[in-house]
Order: sequence, then C-alpha cells, then structure tokens
Amino acid sequence: MRASYLAVPSGRTVRLAKPTSNLFRTRSRTEVPGLDVSGLAGVISIDPVARVADVQGMCTYEHLVAATLPHGLIPLVVPQLRTITLGGAVAGLGIEATSFRSGLPHESVLEMDVFIGTGEVVTTRPGDDLFNVFPNSYGSLGYATRLRISLEPVGSQVALRHLHLADTALLATTIAEIIHTRKWCGERVDALDGVAFAPGEYVLTLARWSDADAGAVSDYTGKHIYYRSLQQRDTDLLTMHDYLWRWDTDWFWCSRAFGAQHPCVRPWWPRRWRRSDVYHRLIALDRRFGVVDRLDAQAGRPARERVIQDVEIPLARLGEFLDWFDSEIGMRPVWLCPVVSTQRWATYPLEPGRAYVNVGFWGTVHVGADAGQAPRNRAIEVAVHALGGHKSLYSDSYYDPDTFDRLYAGPHLAAAKARYDPNGRFPTLYDKAVGRR
Repeated sequence: MRASYLAVPSGRTVRLAKPTSNLFRTRSRTEVPGLDVSGLAGVISIDPVARVADVQGMCTYEHLVAATLPHGLIPLVVPQLRTITLGGAVAGLGIEATSFRSGLPHESVLEMDVFIGTGEVVTTRPGDDLFNVFPNSYGSLGYATRLRISLEPVGSQVALRHLHLADTALLATTIAEIIHTRKWCGERVDALDGVAFAPGEYVLTLARWSDADAGAVSDYTGKHIYYRSLQQRDTDLLTMHDYLWRWDTDWFWCSRAFGAQHPCVRPWWPRRWRRSDVYHRLIALDRRFGVVDRLDAQAGRPARERVIQDVEIPLARLGEFLDWFDSEIGMRPVWLCPVVSTQRWATYPLEPGRAYVNVGFWGTVHVGADAGQAPRNRAIEVAVHALGGHKSLYSDSYYDPDTFDRLYAGPHLAAAKARYDPNGRFPTLYDKAVGRR
C-alpha cells in the first residue's frame, strides 16, 4: 500500500485502486495509478469470548459474516449489500435493520488503524479527534486498514413478522413504540425495517433472532423474490445467512430493470449473477454506453434523471416527507430503515437518541430536457434539510460550498485534514461528493 502511495506523483491526488464500488457518484476518469489495497481484504482474528473481531479495511461484509457466523456472531450492523467493505461502511455510512438499536457501523468500532495523507498508519480510538471526524469522511482523511469491532450473538434462524399499515401516522407511532420498547405484542424485536410500496401501503418487517428450529425456511435466492413476499405474507422464516443478504439477491427491487425478475428470464439468470455487484456493473456499462438513453430517445420518451439517494428524516416528520416525495418524485417502492445514533458525530450530526428513518430510493424519473440539471435531486436536498434531515453522500450531490460546509462540519473537517493530510494528497470531501474531480 505504501509503495503504491509513493508511486503517485507529488501533487497528484491519491485515490483507491479498487475493482468494485458501491458508490454512485459521477467522477472524471484518471490515468494516475491508485492506492493498492488488495492486501487488506481479510479477517485477521475473531475472539468469540470477548465478541470482537479484528478486520482489514477492505474486507467485505460477505467475507466477514462468513467468518463470524460459525461462532454464532455477527457485526452489530451488517449493511444490506454483500460487497460493502467494513472500511467503506465506517468512512461512509452503512445502515441496516439493527440500526434502531445499534446505530451506524462506526458506532461499534473499538479501535482502528488509518493510513493518512503523510503515508503513515496511525491508531485511533473513541475520544480521539480523528476517530470522531472519520465517519462520513469518504477517504478525504485517509483509509482504514484495520478495525476492531464488537460482535453480537445471533441464532441460526430469523422469524419475521410483516405489519401491514395504511397511513403514515400509524407507521410512525408503531416505529416509535418498537424503538422505545424493543418489543411488539410482547415479542422481542431484534431488527426493524420496512417498505413504502404506495401511498397507503406500508409494510414494517419485525425480525427476531431464534435458536430454535421453527420449521421450513423460505428461499429467496431462486425464483421467489423477497420484497414481493412482504406484500403477500404476514410471517416468514429465514436462515440467519439468508436474512442478512435478503436484499442483495435482487438489489432490493432494482434487478427488475434488467429483466431478472421476469418469470421467463429468471430461470436462465445464473444464481451466481443474482448479486448487487453484478447489477452495479451492468449499470456502469449502461452509463458508459448510454443504452437506456438511446432507447428512450428512439421511443420519444423524455430524458431520465437518475434519482439514487439515502436520506435520514426525523421520525416525527416521516409522513411529511413521504407525502412530498409521492407528490414531487413519484418513485416507489421506497425503503424505510429506522436509526438511532448513540452520539453526535462531527461530519454527520444526527441528534443522539433521536429517532430518524433512513429513506432509500433508487431509480430514474422521466423529466425531459432538464434532466442534466438534476432538478429532482436538487429538490430532494432542499426538502430533506427543511425537515431537519440529512443526506448520505454515496451518490451525486449538488450543494454549493457554503451550504455543504454548514451541513457536514466543513471547518471541523478542514482542521482535521490539515493535521492528517497536510499536503492535500487525498481529495477534500466536497471534491469527492460534489466537485467530482
């Protein structure tokens, strides 16, 4: 890693040389060689008694979970896509259905080593300035090379209960009660997420870890599709492994864009290709060659705007946001994932102890000639912050520098960058998230 860092000419920006990505930002291509992190993709050790793991920064959650599950353990938060890396989830913002009780992935980190802009590796722990500012820094301060994280015990199966709700007020009060009690109708709730399928059609999924063999488990890696089961069933049972990757097989619902959900196509679509990283590569090819844009133009359809975002909305304002989203964007389904952060983090300042809901939406909207100006994405940014929310930076953003600094602790981050990347070898967060340099 150091050798590849030194190979980048002085004055040139250092970026990762990484074969896969879960980012959706547009950025210019560069011929400068990247930072070689290929040796940092493994699990170093697992202590099943202390329930901690030492993991290299580029280890995917798929590989991490494969190592922890035989011990009956998983990370406190396992992001929903297999190829998200542990370092990426901490430097960015991972989230999943346990976030209503365990926060975000960086909140279960006990210690980490970070490769900083001077070419050194420093160890940082909770309470250190680097540790506090590292989440949501997206490589602008450096890259995690090793992380020590807490693990939690789980059962071999997961019992699911799907609550079908008809209005956003009931949706919000139900989420609030589960967050407060961690129970529903007397049963423990270990994980909580949901889907807004349409106005008036909301499904909350309550998951409970189980050691008991409760019967036959469902399989959504074949012809059956997980998100459709939410509308069709009241209860379900999955293995812990399949529960963790329930969304990955069809990239939530986005595999339908490639025809992978069509009953005539699905049997011929190899199982090994039913993965989020495969779909991501197909999206990259489409963007490179403009296939969908050409088909739309030939058919006389308006140009599309890509609307791919995750936003945190205060639970009390969730109904307002969904109503606005239905009216102005009109994209469904929408993922709902409650989250409660345990402390304030400088560059993503959710209020500690306050309930938010991550609203995730991924697709395209026909907007016409203005598509290149991203009017829908810009409107979302305004609406989110008018409601006291916050937006993740893994996809395209359009803030002006002053607004960006205000929302993402610009002065605090700049001070940390002056300490840990004094020569500006890594891009600034604004350059990465908005400037796309």
